[in-house]
Amino acid sequence: MTVTTVVGLEVHVQLQTRTKIFCGCPNRFNPDQPNTQTCPVCLGLPGSLPVLNEEAFRLSLITALALNCEIARFTKWDRKQYYYPDLPKGYQISQFDLPFSRNGWLEATGAGGEATKVRILRAHLEEDAGKNIHDETGRGADSRVDLNRAGTPLLEIVSEPDIRSAAEAKSYLEEMHLLLTFLGVSDCNMQEGSLRCDANVNLWIEGPDGKRIATPIVEIKNLNSFRGVEAAIEYEAARQLREYEKTGRKLGDPGVFKQTYGWDQDRGVTFIQREKEEAADYRYFPDPDLVPVVVTEAEIEAIRSSLREAPAARRKRFQAEYGLSAYDSSVLINQGEESAAYFETVARACGDGKQAANWFTQDILREIKERSWSIGEFPIPAPVLGDLLKRIVQGELMVKGGREVFSSLLAEADEDIVPTTARVAAIIDEKGLRVVRDTGALDVAIQAAFADSPKAVEDFRAGKQQALGAVIGKVLKQIKGADAKAVRERVIELLSAN
Repeated sequence: MTVTTVVGLEVHVQLQTRTKIFCGCPNRFNPDQPNTQTCPVCLGLPGSLPVLNEEAFRLSLITALALNCEIARFTKWDRKQYYYPDLPKGYQISQFDLPFSRNGWLEATGAGGEATKVRILRAHLEEDAGKNIHDETGRGADSRVDLNRAGTPLLEIVSEPDIRSAAEAKSYLEEMHLLLTFLGVSDCNMQEGSLRCDANVNLWIEGPDGKRIATPIVEIKNLNSFRGVEAAIEYEAARQLREYEKTGRKLGDPGVFKQTYGWDQDRGVTFIQREKEEAADYRYFPDPDLVPVVVTEAEIEAIRSSLREAPAARRKRFQAEYGLSAYDSSVLINQGEESAAYFETVARACGDGKQAANWFTQDILREIKERSWSIGEFPIPAPVLGDLLKRIVQGELMVKGGREVFSSLLAEADEDIVPTTARVAAIIDEKGLRVVRDTGALDVAIQAAFADSPKAVEDFRAGKQQALGAVIGKVLKQIKGADAKAVRERVIELLSAN
Protein backbone atom coordinates (compact mmCIF):
# COMPACT_ATOMS: atom_id res chain seq x y z
CA MET A 1 0.00 0.00 0.00
CA THR A 2 1.35 3.41 -1.03
CA VAL A 3 0.18 6.48 0.88
CA THR A 4 0.61 10.03 -0.47
CA THR A 5 -0.22 13.17 1.51
CA VAL A 6 -2.10 15.75 -0.58
CA VAL A 7 -2.18 19.36 0.63
CA GLY A 8 -3.59 22.64 -0.64
CA LEU A 9 -3.02 25.85 1.32
CA GLU A 10 -5.19 28.93 1.68
CA VAL A 11 -2.94 31.78 2.81
CA HIS A 12 -4.57 34.90 4.28
CA VAL A 13 -2.44 38.06 4.16
CA GLN A 14 -3.30 41.36 5.82
CA LEU A 15 -2.14 44.11 3.49
CA GLN A 16 -0.01 46.95 4.80
CA THR A 17 -2.25 49.92 4.04
CA ARG A 18 -2.75 53.04 6.14
CA THR A 19 -6.53 52.54 6.37
CA LYS A 20 -9.00 49.67 6.10
CA ILE A 21 -10.31 48.35 2.81
CA PHE A 22 -13.72 50.07 2.65
CA CYS A 23 -13.46 52.91 5.19
CA GLY A 24 -11.01 55.43 6.65
CA CYS A 25 -10.35 53.68 9.98
CA PRO A 26 -6.66 53.05 10.82
CA ASN A 27 -5.31 49.68 9.77
CA ARG A 28 -2.93 48.73 12.57
CA PHE A 29 -2.48 46.06 15.22
CA ASN A 30 -3.83 47.48 18.47
CA PRO A 31 -4.93 44.77 20.94
CA ASP A 32 -4.48 47.01 23.99
CA GLN A 33 -7.28 49.35 22.89
CA PRO A 34 -10.05 47.08 21.57
CA ASN A 35 -12.93 48.49 19.54
CA THR A 36 -11.34 51.93 19.08
CA GLN A 37 -10.62 51.64 15.33
CA THR A 38 -14.20 51.33 14.11
CA CYS A 39 -16.81 53.39 12.27
CA PRO A 40 -20.34 52.88 10.86
CA VAL A 41 -18.91 51.28 7.69
CA CYS A 42 -16.77 48.55 9.29
CA LEU A 43 -19.44 48.01 11.96
CA GLY A 44 -22.06 47.50 9.23
CA LEU A 45 -24.47 50.09 10.57
CA PRO A 46 -27.59 50.86 8.47
CA GLY A 47 -27.09 53.52 5.83
CA SER A 48 -23.28 53.30 5.75
CA LEU A 49 -21.65 52.80 2.36
CA PRO A 50 -18.26 51.20 1.59
CA VAL A 51 -15.64 52.83 -0.68
CA LEU A 52 -12.77 50.73 -2.05
CA ASN A 53 -9.25 51.51 -0.82
CA GLU A 54 -7.26 51.98 -4.06
CA GLU A 55 -3.94 51.17 -2.34
CA ALA A 56 -5.27 47.81 -1.13
CA PHE A 57 -6.20 46.86 -4.68
CA ARG A 58 -2.80 48.05 -5.98
CA LEU A 59 -0.92 45.94 -3.41
CA SER A 60 -3.07 42.96 -4.40
CA LEU A 61 -2.14 43.43 -8.05
CA ILE A 62 1.56 43.61 -7.13
CA THR A 63 1.28 40.31 -5.24
CA ALA A 64 -0.69 38.54 -7.95
CA LEU A 65 1.76 39.56 -10.66
CA ALA A 66 4.71 38.43 -8.51
CA LEU A 67 2.89 35.09 -8.15
CA ASN A 68 2.69 34.79 -11.94
CA CYS A 69 -1.11 35.09 -11.93
CA GLU A 70 -3.38 36.12 -14.79
CA ILE A 71 -5.09 39.42 -13.98
CA ALA A 72 -8.80 39.81 -14.73
CA ARG A 73 -9.67 42.98 -16.62
CA PHE A 74 -13.07 43.03 -14.89
CA THR A 75 -13.70 42.02 -11.29
CA LYS A 76 -16.61 42.52 -8.91
CA TRP A 77 -17.45 42.28 -5.21
CA ASP A 78 -19.75 39.76 -3.53
CA ARG A 79 -21.41 39.33 -0.18
CA LYS A 80 -20.57 36.08 1.60
CA GLN A 81 -23.32 35.45 4.15
CA TYR A 82 -22.53 33.82 7.48
CA TYR A 83 -22.85 34.67 11.14
CA TYR A 84 -19.97 34.90 13.57
CA PRO A 85 -19.89 37.18 16.64
CA ASP A 86 -16.84 38.98 15.15
CA LEU A 87 -18.61 39.71 11.83
CA PRO A 88 -21.01 42.53 12.73
CA LYS A 89 -22.67 42.88 9.31
CA GLY A 90 -23.61 39.21 9.13
CA TYR A 91 -21.77 39.02 5.79
CA GLN A 92 -18.25 39.49 4.48
CA ILE A 93 -17.46 41.52 1.37
CA SER A 94 -15.36 39.15 -0.73
CA GLN A 95 -15.00 37.86 -4.32
CA PHE A 96 -16.73 34.72 -5.55
CA ASP A 97 -16.91 33.86 -9.25
CA LEU A 98 -14.89 36.76 -10.69
CA PRO A 99 -11.72 37.11 -8.59
CA PHE A 100 -9.20 39.68 -9.76
CA SER A 101 -6.51 37.03 -10.42
CA ARG A 102 -6.05 33.31 -11.04
CA ASN A 103 -3.76 30.60 -12.51
CA GLY A 104 -0.39 31.50 -10.99
CA TRP A 105 2.44 29.54 -9.38
CA LEU A 106 5.13 29.73 -6.69
CA GLU A 107 8.29 27.65 -6.44
CA ALA A 108 8.88 25.76 -3.20
CA THR A 109 11.34 23.05 -2.09
CA GLY A 110 10.22 19.43 -2.41
CA ALA A 111 10.86 16.58 0.01
CA GLY A 112 14.12 15.68 -1.75
CA GLY A 113 15.42 19.25 -1.78
CA GLU A 114 14.45 19.80 -5.40
CA ALA A 115 12.54 22.85 -6.65
CA THR A 116 8.84 22.17 -7.14
CA LYS A 117 6.20 24.43 -8.68
CA VAL A 118 2.97 24.83 -6.69
CA ARG A 119 0.10 26.11 -8.80
CA ILE A 120 -2.08 28.90 -7.46
CA LEU A 121 -5.77 28.61 -8.24
CA ARG A 122 -6.68 32.20 -7.39
CA ALA A 123 -5.88 35.23 -5.28
CA HIS A 124 -8.80 37.42 -4.27
CA LEU A 125 -9.33 40.45 -2.06
CA GLU A 126 -11.78 40.66 0.85
CA GLU A 127 -12.31 42.26 4.23
CA ASP A 128 -11.15 40.61 7.44
CA ALA A 129 -13.44 39.84 10.36
CA GLY A 130 -12.85 40.99 13.92
CA LYS A 131 -11.40 38.79 16.63
CA ASN A 132 -13.07 36.68 19.31
CA ILE A 133 -11.18 36.72 22.61
CA HIS A 134 -11.91 33.82 24.97
CA ASP A 135 -10.94 33.40 28.61
CA GLU A 136 -8.35 30.61 28.62
CA THR A 137 -7.62 30.66 32.35
CA GLY A 138 -10.44 28.27 33.19
CA ARG A 139 -11.79 30.67 35.82
CA GLY A 140 -14.89 31.65 33.89
CA ALA A 141 -16.75 31.73 30.58
CA ASP A 142 -15.66 35.20 29.58
CA SER A 143 -15.68 35.82 25.80
CA ARG A 144 -15.27 39.20 24.14
CA VAL A 145 -15.14 40.63 20.63
CA ASP A 146 -12.58 43.14 19.37
CA LEU A 147 -13.62 44.74 16.06
CA ASN A 148 -10.43 46.72 15.45
CA ARG A 149 -9.47 44.17 12.78
CA ALA A 150 -12.89 44.16 11.09
CA GLY A 151 -12.51 45.60 7.60
CA THR A 152 -8.75 45.10 7.34
CA PRO A 153 -7.78 44.41 3.70
CA LEU A 154 -7.19 40.67 3.42
CA LEU A 155 -5.68 38.91 0.42
CA GLU A 156 -6.54 35.21 0.17
CA ILE A 157 -4.13 33.13 -1.93
CA VAL A 158 -5.46 29.64 -2.71
CA SER A 159 -3.11 26.95 -4.00
CA GLU A 160 -4.00 23.85 -5.97
CA PRO A 161 -3.53 20.56 -4.03
CA ASP A 162 0.00 20.19 -5.44
CA ILE A 163 1.88 19.91 -2.13
CA ARG A 164 2.96 16.38 -1.20
CA SER A 165 4.34 16.59 2.34
CA ALA A 166 4.17 18.62 5.53
CA ALA A 167 7.76 19.79 4.97
CA GLU A 168 6.89 20.98 1.46
CA ALA A 169 3.89 22.88 2.84
CA LYS A 170 6.18 24.61 5.33
CA SER A 171 8.63 25.46 2.53
CA TYR A 172 5.82 26.91 0.39
CA LEU A 173 4.58 29.06 3.26
CA GLU A 174 8.11 30.25 4.10
CA GLU A 175 8.70 31.20 0.46
CA MET A 176 5.34 33.02 0.36
CA HIS A 177 6.25 34.90 3.56
CA LEU A 178 9.62 35.88 2.09
CA LEU A 179 8.11 37.05 -1.21
CA LEU A 180 5.43 39.18 0.45
CA THR A 181 7.93 40.90 2.75
CA PHE A 182 10.32 41.49 -0.20
CA LEU A 183 7.43 43.11 -2.08
CA GLY A 184 6.55 45.23 0.95
CA VAL A 185 2.83 44.42 0.68
CA SER A 186 2.57 43.04 4.24
CA ASP A 187 4.68 42.77 7.37
CA CYS A 188 3.58 39.08 7.53
CA ASN A 189 3.80 39.11 11.34
CA MET A 190 2.30 35.71 12.14
CA GLN A 191 2.09 36.40 15.88
CA GLU A 192 -0.12 39.41 15.16
CA GLY A 193 -2.20 37.53 12.60
CA SER A 194 -0.93 39.37 9.52
CA LEU A 195 -0.26 36.00 7.88
CA ARG A 196 -2.50 33.02 8.59
CA CYS A 197 -3.05 29.76 6.82
CA ASP A 198 -5.71 27.07 6.37
CA ALA A 199 -4.51 23.65 5.20
CA ASN A 200 -6.71 21.29 3.17
CA VAL A 201 -5.39 17.77 3.78
CA ASN A 202 -6.27 14.30 2.60
CA LEU A 203 -4.53 11.10 1.50
CA TRP A 204 -4.21 9.14 -1.72
CA ILE A 205 -4.00 5.45 -0.88
CA GLU A 206 -2.97 3.04 -3.63
CA GLY A 207 -3.42 -0.68 -3.05
CA PRO A 208 -1.61 -3.67 -4.58
CA ASP A 209 -4.16 -3.68 -7.42
CA GLY A 210 -3.07 -0.19 -8.47
CA LYS A 211 -6.41 1.40 -7.63
CA ARG A 212 -6.29 4.73 -5.83
CA ILE A 213 -8.78 5.97 -3.27
CA ALA A 214 -8.83 9.36 -1.53
CA THR A 215 -9.69 9.96 2.10
CA PRO A 216 -12.19 12.71 3.05
CA ILE A 217 -10.72 16.23 2.94
CA VAL A 218 -10.15 18.05 6.21
CA GLU A 219 -9.52 21.79 6.38
CA ILE A 220 -7.34 22.75 9.35
CA LYS A 221 -8.12 26.37 10.24
CA ASN A 222 -6.06 29.35 11.36
CA LEU A 223 -2.52 27.99 11.50
CA ASN A 224 -0.22 30.85 12.45
CA SER A 225 3.34 29.50 12.49
CA PHE A 226 5.58 27.61 10.08
CA ARG A 227 6.14 24.83 12.57
CA GLY A 228 2.41 24.74 13.35
CA VAL A 229 1.57 24.16 9.68
CA GLU A 230 4.10 21.33 9.43
CA ALA A 231 3.10 19.67 12.70
CA ALA A 232 -0.65 19.93 12.04
CA ILE A 233 -0.35 18.36 8.59
CA GLU A 234 1.90 15.56 9.88
CA TYR A 235 -0.56 14.75 12.66
CA GLU A 236 -3.63 14.98 10.41
CA ALA A 237 -2.13 12.71 7.74
CA ALA A 238 -1.40 10.04 10.37
CA ARG A 239 -4.88 10.48 11.88
CA GLN A 240 -6.58 10.06 8.49
CA LEU A 241 -4.64 6.87 7.79
CA ARG A 242 -5.70 5.41 11.14
CA GLU A 243 -9.29 6.46 10.44
CA TYR A 244 -9.30 4.85 6.99
CA GLU A 245 -7.80 1.60 8.28
CA LYS A 246 -10.51 1.54 10.95
CA THR A 247 -13.61 2.57 8.92
CA GLY A 248 -12.72 2.39 5.21
CA ARG A 249 -14.52 5.70 4.62
CA LYS A 250 -13.39 7.51 1.52
CA LEU A 251 -14.05 10.69 -0.41
CA GLY A 252 -17.28 10.43 -2.38
CA ASP A 253 -19.04 7.98 -0.07
CA PRO A 254 -22.66 8.90 0.82
CA GLY A 255 -22.78 11.11 3.87
CA VAL A 256 -19.07 11.93 3.72
CA PHE A 257 -18.44 15.68 3.61
CA LYS A 258 -15.47 17.99 3.93
CA GLN A 259 -14.87 18.84 7.59
CA THR A 260 -13.27 21.75 9.39
CA TYR A 261 -10.74 20.94 12.11
CA GLY A 262 -8.83 23.08 14.56
CA TRP A 263 -5.22 22.65 15.74
CA ASP A 264 -4.39 22.35 19.43
CA GLN A 265 -0.74 23.37 19.54
CA ASP A 266 -0.27 22.50 23.21
CA ARG A 267 -1.50 18.92 22.79
CA GLY A 268 -0.23 18.55 19.24
CA VAL A 269 -3.55 17.25 17.86
CA THR A 270 -6.23 18.30 15.39
CA PHE A 271 -9.87 18.32 16.53
CA ILE A 272 -13.16 18.52 14.68
CA GLN A 273 -15.09 21.79 14.66
CA ARG A 274 -17.85 21.42 12.06
CA GLU A 275 -18.75 20.15 8.61
CA LYS A 276 -17.49 22.52 5.97
CA GLU A 277 -20.02 24.81 4.31
CA GLU A 278 -20.25 24.76 0.52
CA ALA A 279 -20.57 27.84 -1.69
CA ALA A 280 -24.37 27.57 -1.68
CA ASP A 281 -24.42 27.77 2.12
CA TYR A 282 -22.88 31.24 1.95
CA ARG A 283 -25.65 32.56 -0.39
CA TYR A 284 -23.22 34.69 -2.40
CA PHE A 285 -24.62 37.58 -4.39
CA PRO A 286 -23.05 40.72 -5.94
CA ASP A 287 -22.59 43.55 -3.45
CA PRO A 288 -25.00 46.31 -4.51
CA ASP A 289 -22.97 49.11 -2.88
CA LEU A 290 -19.66 48.58 -4.70
CA VAL A 291 -18.97 49.10 -8.39
CA PRO A 292 -16.87 46.54 -10.30
CA VAL A 293 -13.21 47.31 -10.95
CA VAL A 294 -11.85 47.52 -14.50
CA VAL A 295 -8.08 47.13 -14.89
CA THR A 296 -6.37 48.27 -18.08
CA GLU A 297 -3.40 46.63 -19.77
CA ALA A 298 -1.38 49.82 -19.25
CA GLU A 299 -2.02 49.68 -15.47
CA ILE A 300 -0.92 46.04 -15.32
CA GLU A 301 2.26 46.68 -17.30
CA ALA A 302 3.12 49.70 -15.15
CA ILE A 303 2.96 47.54 -12.02
CA ARG A 304 4.77 44.63 -13.68
CA SER A 305 7.65 46.86 -14.74
CA SER A 306 8.01 48.22 -11.19
CA LEU A 307 8.15 44.81 -9.47
CA ARG A 308 11.16 44.05 -7.31
CA GLU A 309 13.24 41.00 -8.11
CA ALA A 310 11.63 37.94 -6.50
CA PRO A 311 13.60 36.05 -3.82
CA ALA A 312 13.81 32.85 -5.90
CA ALA A 313 15.19 34.74 -8.90
CA ARG A 314 17.61 36.64 -6.69
CA ARG A 315 18.95 33.41 -5.15
CA LYS A 316 19.76 32.05 -8.60
CA ARG A 317 21.35 35.33 -9.68
CA PHE A 318 23.55 35.47 -6.55
CA GLN A 319 24.84 32.00 -7.37
CA ALA A 320 25.52 32.85 -11.01
CA GLU A 321 26.83 36.41 -10.56
CA TYR A 322 28.78 36.09 -7.30
CA GLY A 323 29.74 32.40 -7.35
CA LEU A 324 27.87 31.64 -4.12
CA SER A 325 26.67 28.22 -3.04
CA ALA A 326 22.95 27.51 -2.90
CA TYR A 327 23.25 27.52 0.91
CA ASP A 328 25.00 30.91 1.13
CA SER A 329 22.59 32.56 -1.29
CA SER A 330 19.61 31.18 0.66
CA VAL A 331 21.00 32.45 3.97
CA LEU A 332 21.43 35.94 2.48
CA ILE A 333 18.02 36.06 0.81
CA ASN A 334 16.20 34.64 3.82
CA GLN A 335 17.41 37.60 5.90
CA GLY A 336 15.12 39.83 3.85
CA GLU A 337 15.26 42.49 1.15
CA GLU A 338 17.32 45.00 3.15
CA SER A 339 19.99 42.43 4.02
CA ALA A 340 20.22 41.17 0.45
CA ALA A 341 20.67 44.74 -0.81
CA TYR A 342 23.37 45.39 1.84
CA PHE A 343 25.29 42.27 0.79
CA GLU A 344 25.09 43.17 -2.87
CA THR A 345 26.45 46.68 -2.27
CA VAL A 346 29.38 45.21 -0.32
CA ALA A 347 30.04 42.54 -2.95
CA ARG A 348 30.14 45.07 -5.78
CA ALA A 349 32.37 47.43 -3.81
CA CYS A 350 34.95 44.79 -2.88
CA GLY A 351 34.79 42.77 -6.10
CA ASP A 352 34.54 39.39 -4.34
CA GLY A 353 31.07 37.99 -3.66
CA LYS A 354 32.33 35.04 -1.62
CA GLN A 355 34.36 37.32 0.65
CA ALA A 356 31.31 39.58 1.13
CA ALA A 357 29.06 36.58 1.86
CA ASN A 358 31.48 35.17 4.42
CA TRP A 359 31.68 38.45 6.31
CA PHE A 360 27.91 38.94 6.21
CA THR A 361 26.94 35.43 7.32
CA GLN A 362 29.63 35.27 10.01
CA ASP A 363 30.67 38.67 11.36
CA ILE A 364 27.63 40.83 10.61
CA LEU A 365 24.97 38.29 11.56
CA ARG A 366 26.86 37.55 14.79
CA GLU A 367 26.88 41.24 15.76
CA ILE A 368 23.23 41.69 14.78
CA LYS A 369 22.17 38.70 16.86
CA GLU A 370 24.26 39.64 19.91
CA ARG A 371 23.04 43.25 19.91
CA SER A 372 19.44 42.55 18.79
CA TRP A 373 19.83 44.85 15.80
CA SER A 374 18.12 44.83 12.45
CA ILE A 375 20.36 45.26 9.40
CA GLY A 376 19.02 48.82 9.19
CA GLU A 377 20.53 49.49 12.62
CA PHE A 378 23.93 48.01 11.77
CA PRO A 379 26.25 51.05 11.99
CA ILE A 380 28.85 50.25 9.31
CA PRO A 381 27.48 51.42 5.93
CA ALA A 382 27.75 48.90 3.10
CA PRO A 383 30.18 51.05 1.02
CA VAL A 384 32.50 51.35 4.04
CA LEU A 385 32.55 47.60 4.65
CA GLY A 386 33.01 47.10 0.92
CA ASP A 387 36.07 49.37 1.02
CA LEU A 388 37.51 47.40 3.96
CA LEU A 389 37.01 44.06 2.19
CA LYS A 390 38.45 45.43 -1.05
CA ARG A 391 41.72 46.08 0.80
CA ILE A 392 41.73 42.43 1.89
CA VAL A 393 40.92 41.20 -1.63
CA GLN A 394 43.73 43.31 -3.10
CA GLY A 395 46.25 42.06 -0.53
CA GLU A 396 46.68 45.38 1.28
CA LEU A 397 45.27 43.92 4.50
CA MET A 398 45.14 40.46 6.05
CA VAL A 399 41.79 39.01 7.14
CA LYS A 400 42.97 39.14 10.77
CA GLY A 401 43.80 42.83 10.35
CA GLY A 402 40.46 43.39 8.65
CA ARG A 403 38.67 42.03 11.70
CA GLU A 404 40.66 44.41 13.90
CA VAL A 405 39.48 47.33 11.77
CA PHE A 406 35.91 45.95 11.82
CA SER A 407 35.93 45.79 15.63
CA SER A 408 37.38 49.30 15.87
CA LEU A 409 34.69 50.71 13.60
CA LEU A 410 31.98 49.13 15.77
CA ALA A 411 33.59 50.43 18.97
CA GLU A 412 33.79 53.94 17.51
CA ALA A 413 30.16 53.72 16.35
CA ASP A 414 29.19 52.98 19.96
CA GLU A 415 30.77 56.36 20.77
CA ASP A 416 28.82 58.05 17.93
CA ILE A 417 31.82 58.23 15.58
CA VAL A 418 30.46 57.57 12.10
CA PRO A 419 32.33 54.80 10.22
CA THR A 420 33.79 56.10 6.94
CA THR A 421 36.29 54.91 4.35
CA ALA A 422 38.67 57.59 5.67
CA ARG A 423 38.46 56.01 9.13
CA VAL A 424 39.21 52.58 7.63
CA ALA A 425 42.47 53.92 6.17
CA ALA A 426 43.32 55.80 9.37
CA ILE A 427 42.76 52.77 11.64
CA ILE A 428 44.96 50.62 9.38
CA ASP A 429 47.77 53.16 9.68
CA GLU A 430 47.27 53.76 13.40
CA LYS A 431 47.48 50.05 14.15
CA GLY A 432 50.20 49.29 11.60
CA LEU A 433 48.05 46.68 9.89
CA ARG A 434 49.00 47.32 6.28
CA VAL A 435 50.63 44.28 4.68
CA VAL A 436 54.41 44.72 4.55
CA ARG A 437 55.78 44.39 1.03
CA ASP A 438 59.34 45.59 1.90
CA THR A 439 61.36 42.37 1.64
CA GLY A 440 64.38 44.15 3.08
CA ALA A 441 62.57 44.98 6.32
CA LEU A 442 61.14 41.46 6.38
CA ASP A 443 64.58 39.88 5.97
CA VAL A 444 65.97 41.98 8.83
CA ALA A 445 63.15 40.77 11.12
CA ILE A 446 63.69 37.16 10.04
CA GLN A 447 67.45 37.28 10.70
CA ALA A 448 66.74 38.75 14.15
CA ALA A 449 64.34 35.87 14.82
CA PHE A 450 67.00 33.34 13.69
CA ALA A 451 69.50 34.87 16.11
CA ASP A 452 66.94 34.76 18.90
CA SER A 453 65.87 31.15 18.18
CA PRO A 454 68.98 29.07 17.36
CA LYS A 455 67.39 25.86 18.68
CA ALA A 456 64.41 26.26 16.32
CA VAL A 457 66.76 26.80 13.37
CA GLU A 458 68.75 23.71 14.35
CA ASP A 459 65.59 21.60 14.75
CA PHE A 460 64.29 22.69 11.32
CA ARG A 461 67.57 21.70 9.66
CA ALA A 462 67.25 18.36 11.45
CA GLY A 463 63.92 17.82 9.65
CA LYS A 464 61.40 19.20 12.17
CA GLN A 465 59.13 21.46 10.06
CA GLN A 466 56.98 22.49 13.06
CA ALA A 467 60.02 24.11 14.67
CA LEU A 468 59.52 27.14 12.38
CA GLY A 469 56.48 28.21 14.38
CA ALA A 470 58.57 30.02 16.96
CA VAL A 471 60.54 31.91 14.30
CA ILE A 472 57.45 32.92 12.31
CA GLY A 473 55.66 34.03 15.48
CA LYS A 474 58.51 36.40 16.38
CA VAL A 475 58.53 37.89 12.88
CA LEU A 476 54.78 38.47 12.89
CA LYS A 477 55.01 40.06 16.32
CA GLN A 478 57.70 42.46 15.12
CA ILE A 479 56.00 43.30 11.77
CA LYS A 480 52.25 43.46 12.30
CA GLY A 481 51.30 43.72 8.63
CA ALA A 482 53.33 40.70 7.57
CA ASP A 483 51.60 37.86 5.75
CA ALA A 484 52.15 34.64 7.72
CA LYS A 485 52.23 32.53 4.56
CA ALA A 486 54.75 34.86 2.89
CA VAL A 487 56.88 34.91 6.06
CA ARG A 488 56.95 31.11 6.21
CA GLU A 489 57.97 30.85 2.55
CA ARG A 490 60.78 33.43 3.03
CA VAL A 491 62.04 31.76 6.21
CA ILE A 492 62.29 28.38 4.45
CA GLU A 493 63.96 30.05 1.45
CA LEU A 494 66.62 31.73 3.64
CA LEU A 495 67.32 28.61 5.71
CA SER A 496 67.55 26.42 2.63
CA ALA A 497 70.08 28.79 1.06
CA ASN A 498 72.48 28.62 4.03
